[in-house]
Order: sequence, then C-alpha cells, then structure tokens
Amino acid sequence: MLKVSIAVGGKFHLFHLARQLEQKGLLNHIVSSYPRYKLTNENISSGKLISFPYIHLAWMMLSRYGLENMKLAQDISWRHYNTLDYVSKINLGDSNVLVALSGVGLKAGHEIQKRGGIYLCDRGSSHIRYQNNILSEEFERWRIPYRPIDARKIVREESEYQQADAITVPSDFARNSFIQQGIPAEKLYLTPYGVELSRFFPVAEPDQDSFNITFVGSVSLRKGVPYLLQAFAAFRHPAKRLRIVGSIQEEIRQLLNDGTLPTDNVEFLGPLPHMELKNILSSSHVFVLPSIEEGLSLVQAEAMACGCPVISSDNTGGRNLFHEGVEGFIVPIRDPMALTDRIECLAQDPQLRSKMSVAAINRVKELGGWDTYCDRYISVIEHVSKSTCSRN
Repeated sequence: MLKVSIAVGGKFHLFHLARQLEQKGLLNHIVSSYPRYKLTNENISSGKLISFPYIHLAWMMLSRYGLENMKLAQDISWRHYNTLDYVSKINLGDSNVLVALSGVGLKAGHEIQKRGGIYLCDRGSSHIRYQNNILSEEFERWRIPYRPIDARKIVREESEYQQADAITVPSDFARNSFIQQGIPAEKLYLTPYGVELSRFFPVAEPDQDSFNITFVGSVSLRKGVPYLLQAFAAFRHPAKRLRIVGSIQEEIRQLLNDGTLPTDNVEFLGPLPHMELKNILSSSHVFVLPSIEEGLSLVQAEAMACGCPVISSDNTGGRNLFHEGVEGFIVPIRDPMALTDRIECLAQDPQLRSKMSVAAINRVKELGGWDTYCDRYISVIEHVSKSTCSRN
C-alpha cells in the first residue's frame, strides 16, 4: 500500500494533492514551512501536518518590504530549503513514497531511496537553469539589473533532478525546458493542475458598454506585464479598461515611475483575497497572461471556470489547458502586437467572445478538479514504483 509523504515550502498545489491523498487513506504526512494556524482549513488530519515556519517567516517579512532580493534574504531562503529538507528526512516514518517540491527533497529523497522507497521531485516551473537564463535575458532587455537565482539553489535543484526517480511537471512547456537542459524525457511526467470548480464559476456578466481586460499575478517582468501594457495602449476602444491584480514588483515600479510604460485607463488594484477573483474574472471580457516563464498558471483555469476567455503566451502552460481559437488564444512571448490583435478580435466579435466563454467553462469541467489531478499523480507513482522495482 502507498504511504506518501509530501514536503513543500509554503503551500502551493501540493496541498491539493495532500488533501486528496488524505481522502484516499494514502497520506502519511505533509511537511510545510507554513504556520500551522494557516493550515487549519486544509482538511488534513492535525497529526499529519508538520509545520516548521520559523525561517520561512523571516523571509516573508523581508519580502513584504520588497527586500527579497537582498543577499540576507537569499541566505535565509537557502537555510530555509536545507532545514525543511532535514525536517522532512527525520519525519519520513514508514513512508514508501516522497513527493517533494523542488528545492526541499535532496536529503529526504536520498533517505527514502535507501529504504527502498521512491522519490518524486515536483517542479512547478521550468528547469531552474532555463528559468534563470530567460529571466536574465528579460531584465537585460529592459535595462534593469538582475539578481540571479542563488547559484547554490541551482546546484541543489539540479542535484535533485538527478537524484529523483522521476520529475513531475505541470505543462509541456516546463517539460520541454528540462529536455533542453539534458534531462531524459523518460524521467519526466506530465501532471497538469486541477481547478476548484466549487470556488470558481460565473457570478456576473461583462458590461456590454465597455471592454474589460484583466490580469492577475505578480506584477513583474517574469509575468510579461510590460508587453500587456504596450498592447493595451495600442488597443483602440472608446471604453476600454485594464485591471491589474497583484503586488507590483520593484522592476515594474521603476519602469512605471520613469514613464517607460503607458498606464492610461489602467487600474492597479493590488493583491486581492483569492475568493474575490471570481467577481472580477466573471465581469471581464478577457483574461490576459503574457508570461515570459512559468510552469502552469492556475489563474488561467480559474478564469475559464468563470466564463472568461484567455489570451496567454506560449510559456504559461496554456496549451495544456485550452485549444487555440476555441477557449482562447495563445501568442508568442514578448509580442505586444499579437496581444493587441487577439484582444481586438474579441472586442470586435462579441459572438466569438460568447462562444469562447461557453467553451471555456465546458473545457474546465472536462479537465476535472484536484481529484483528477490526484488520480493522475497516483498513476505516476505506481508506474515509477514498478519501473524502479524492475531496475532493481
């Protein structure tokens, strides 16, 4: 019988996996750096929750004040990864499977393999070296100094990729980034995320007298926000509005302050409670996510569940969520003209937008929720277990 331990810095999607495994009686425990009081609503037995938040909280405090790129913050983050890995290692119990978010599973993964178990490294983004390279390029394009990902962290994660029995990724884009960096294709398993359909559904209709575009996420170069602002400025509509939800990162604030980026008819709403998003997404004509790099943005599926068509870049995992021209559009990265063209297409053809809205809702239902994600993940675990046994 499977006895799964999970290690995750923060929460992320692995808590959805833990919750589903708990319902199936397969979860041994989950180790997290989140404070226990913030995990009380996760529907996981208290005895299976191991919280070690102390170092993580220090990093969060620095992040709150925009200091997460300081060397001190990087050193704290490095210690956080090492410590959480150690906590996971000493709490494996009789687990025979470890699923660890990349960065926190090297020691614990080695320990469970010594016992005859298997170790799956779960990476929610592209390969860490690919990620570092493309972000470095992006900052250089905008002539903003880039503080690279901590070299110690890159080495550590690449060691995890080698050590793990398998690497799980949420999208073909992420998978391809690993292959480009020399990871064998047979070691990579595709596990696209689910969406909580009980929380995201249409609750409003877009205003017929205006055209509302919404972005949700970190307001950063990584998310391609400058290209969205350029595309919106070129979009011609008498009653256009762009709503940007999320924390503004320092590099974007710098570009806004020096007038590099256009902001007419743009509303910066800041971070909002997660449950308020369905109101904004339901009342939007289109959701746009022009990211430079990420594994699979959950907010795309959340927008679709609210009946909002999506325009995303090729590097968001969108191709694993929807079909080009059916539920939305996919454009190349760094291409504001393509973004403008697709936005205008929807603005000029309300019937197409309406068809895409219905198709988006149906597509998300077809993809399934987190229960489907868990079933897919269990299949991966079983396949890797059999492959490992046959090798031994």
